[in-house]
Amino acid sequence: QVQLVESGGGLVQPGGSLRLSCVASGFTLNDYAIGWFRQAPGKEREGVSCIGSSDSDTYYLDSVKGRFTISRDNAKNTAYLQMNSLKPEDTAVYYCAASLGEIPIGYQYDYWGQGTQVTVSS
Repeated sequence: QVQLVESGGGLVQPGGSLRLSCVASGFTLNDYAIGWFRQAPGKEREGVSCIGSSDSDTYYLDSVKGRFTISRDNAKNTAYLQMNSLKPEDTAVYYCAASLGEIPIGYQYDYWGQGTQVTVSS
């Protein structure tokens, strides 16, 4: 059974940090591009960061550049999103996704996780 499970969300104060994890099962994550997305209540889903299967192509939403870092640990079949200097506008449900090969267009990922809530508030 193919599955992606996000974890690591929670409540954090502005300026704080969180590391989100995305554990893959049923497939080998190192063959896949990874995307992190987020959706706030009443807002459209937006891409936060993605990385190709080769780790050579990366993308970061402009508002998170310099603050967020995407990575993977192939031995653990896990992807990560390190989030530093968090702002209230980062509050959203964060989803990880995987697509075979390189970064796909838009939201055309093969697999999606269930999401994890990130709340940035004082």
